[in-house]
Amino acid sequence: MSAGDLLVVAGEASGDQHGARMLRELKRLRPGLRAFGLGSDQLRAEGVELVADSREISVVGISEALGILPRAREIQDLLVAACERRRPTVAVLIDFPEFNLRLARKLKWLGIPVVYYISPQVWAWRKGRVRAISELVDRMLVLFAFEADFYRHHRVPVTHVGHPLVDEIPALAGAWDSPPGARPSGPPARFQLALMPGSRRSEIRALLPRMLAASRALQRQAEVEAVLIQAPSVTAEFLAPFLAAHEAETGKPLTVVRADRFEAIAASHLALCASGTATLEVGLLGTPMLVLYRLGAWSYLLARALVRLPHFSLVNLVLGRGAVPELMQGATAPENIAARALELLQSPARIATMRRDLAALRPALGRSGASQRAAREVAAFLPEKRTAASETTDPVLPAGFVGANGALAGTGARRASRTAASRRGSA
Repeated sequence: MSAGDLLVVAGEASGDQHGARMLRELKRLRPGLRAFGLGSDQLRAEGVELVADSREISVVGISEALGILPRAREIQDLLVAACERRRPTVAVLIDFPEFNLRLARKLKWLGIPVVYYISPQVWAWRKGRVRAISELVDRMLVLFAFEADFYRHHRVPVTHVGHPLVDEIPALAGAWDSPPGARPSGPPARFQLALMPGSRRSEIRALLPRMLAASRALQRQAEVEAVLIQAPSVTAEFLAPFLAAHEAETGKPLTVVRADRFEAIAASHLALCASGTATLEVGLLGTPMLVLYRLGAWSYLLARALVRLPHFSLVNLVLGRGAVPELMQGATAPENIAARALELLQSPARIATMRRDLAALRPALGRSGASQRAAREVAAFLPEKRTAASETTDPVLPAGFVGANGALAGTGARRASRTAASRRGSA
């Protein structure tokens, strides 16, 4: 008996990254597993047959999402058609809620169980979505303990697996770490500044020009070397116009780091960082940061009306306090970024306080092994490979096969019966 087919859908770079790591562990538990779906470079590298690249529809902001809506619908139709042909045993939907919750409803109609990995932030805004989640999701896998409590309260089957970044981000010595026996005496003479504008094209367009302008302003006031940290899903071709414009201003090229990005972040004295998963990466490496968030005007107004949170960066949300400064909208003007960055760089005491706060992040994200735990939860929905002897004595009948006694048989029996029940309920 084969391990079956798996649908995996990741619409953003972080989901592609975490999904690939989970899938690698899952294939150890279910050799021969075949996977198809939506993702990008990292899921493709794990052998997933992609119906489309998720970079086509990855944006930040509500109004920005309207521009990609037609293509998103096309991709969703492609995924549903592929599911109708291949009949996957289970679907793993990763984050990306506006797309994935709509897809989950269509999968429910097809009788395909849904494991949702990395919860939508229903605890932050639009809490009414939890009702749909309880109807559509067979198992929710969450990264944070408080999310598990939230879903248990709403009677959604949930497992707290922890955060995969705990395993993915090494513990490295940072730029502010003193060598043994040395006593820090004031700020360093030269600083390295990491620029991290995110992985989505829309947020890079919104933030990178401002980060570059801020770095140039800083260089007029202090010895600062800027390095651009290129997210794995971002192409050099997309960055080229920004880099060319910066070089025209400064007369020299900007250093771009992709392969050794964690080492470069750890070696930096400060990071200018887009909000999102990248803030957790920087925090786990112990690098002080300024977190930037900039939306289109309509998206910002909608977010202000709908979201009720004290912070917007994941680092501050996880730690439950304002451990790192956050700059939003107009506060991301280059001159303000430069002024705030210079204040931090010239204040070893503030840097030391921030690094002490960031040291609490790793334990707050849970123990190691998140990807393995997530894989085990998904594996519970997949058939185990049987020996020839067991297959002789326990034949596998087609899903939905009706035996002489009128009972459903085969590996899809439970799924088919659930589908029939849901259809009866909706009739």
